[in-house]
Amino acid sequence: MRMPATPETIYARASGAGRAGVAVFRISGPRAFSIAEAMSGLLPDPKRAALRPIREKSGALIDEGLVLAFRGPASFTGEDVVEYHLHGSPAVEAALAEALAALGARPAEAGEFTKRALVNGKLDLAEVEGLADLLESETSRQRMQALGQLGGRLSEAAKGWRKRLLAIIAPLEADIDFPDEG
Repeated sequence: MRMPATPETIYARASGAGRAGVAVFRISGPRAFSIAEAMSGLLPDPKRAALRPIREKSGALIDEGLVLAFRGPASFTGEDVVEYHLHGSPAVEAALAEALAALGARPAEAGEFTKRALVNGKLDLAEVEGLADLLESETSRQRMQALGQLGGRLSEAAKGWRKRLLAIIAPLEADIDFPDEG
């Protein structure tokens, strides 16, 4: 689970695969902002969307779409993140991937954005499992259970159990360590 000292900048499609009216692409890492600025000019203020042309390194237009910037640590991964909301065609996706790679980003491995969120303390393991459950949910009950776990319900319960167990075990450890001090 160790991350490199200086993580690489990664990208991936965050929305479902295939043709769509809109597809979301995410870039995360130390060069996310500089790469996005090279492709779409001045970034909007953090957490604000702006319509921008998205261009290749040569200046050729890939598409026009919404750009959102999230400055770390106030992002899903805890790193600088940029999202592109573009048209969801295979041609746009291929051109975007080529342009991102030319600027030094690499494709994310499956689950790598979530792994970065875990390593950077944005999610704990129970919340990661809740996210996985939410993505796989098929019923309303499954969705509600997963949302609770993703929202920290299980983590908070475990913290309470830990606190109670420590309160019980601390005097026992003291008795073991100092048996003659009554």
